[in-house]
Parts: sequence; structure tokens; C-alpha cells
Amino acid sequence: MMELLPKELVDKLPKLYEQDGKEEQIVHLKFFDPCSQWTWFVLEYDPVDQIFFGLVRGHEIELGYFSLKELQEYKGPLEIGIERDLWFRPKLLSEVRQSLGAHIDS
Repeated sequence: MMELLPKELVDKLPKLYEQDGKEEQIVHLKFFDPCSQWTWFVLEYDPVDQIFFGLVRGHEIELGYFSLKELQEYKGPLEIGIERDLWFRPKLLSEVRQSLGAHIDS
């Protein structure tokens, strides 16, 4: 099983609220469930509480908080679990929203 958040990535992620109020926020990581449409785009991370803030595509497309522990524990119907998109490169939140067809307020 893939390590979702290696230490070298933790050190590169902005802390929670670090991008708050910025006109252009950067999405740094993408996690996904290979068995569904659920996708988590990471903007910021709190390494103490292991909580992310980012854009979530699930039943809705919305900004919110999600936990590393929950992503690690979820296995899904085929027992595959959540994966990190190894080919994802940081991009603007506006670009991610556009690619999803999402029109939501910050």
C-alpha cells in the first residue's frame, strides 16, 4: 500500500490558513479513490492534527477539511484504499476548479 504522505511532502505543504486570503491559492497534492469519483485536492496541512484543507470532489464539489487518518483507514469495496496521484503537479486552485467544472466561492 502506498504511503499517502511521506515526510518530504509534509515539509513542502503550506500550514493551515497560510494561503487564506490569497488571490491565487496553490493545490499541492491530489488523493483519489480508484473505485469512485472521490478526489481530494490539498491546499494546506496541519502536521500536528494531521488535517488537510482543500477542494473535495465527492457527492458535491466543495472546500473543506479532511483527515489523513480517514484517508489512510478507508479501504473501499475492493480493499484498494486511497492513493496519491504521483503525476499531479502543483497548480492553481482556479485551474483545478475549471477542470472539474466547479463554480464555488472561496
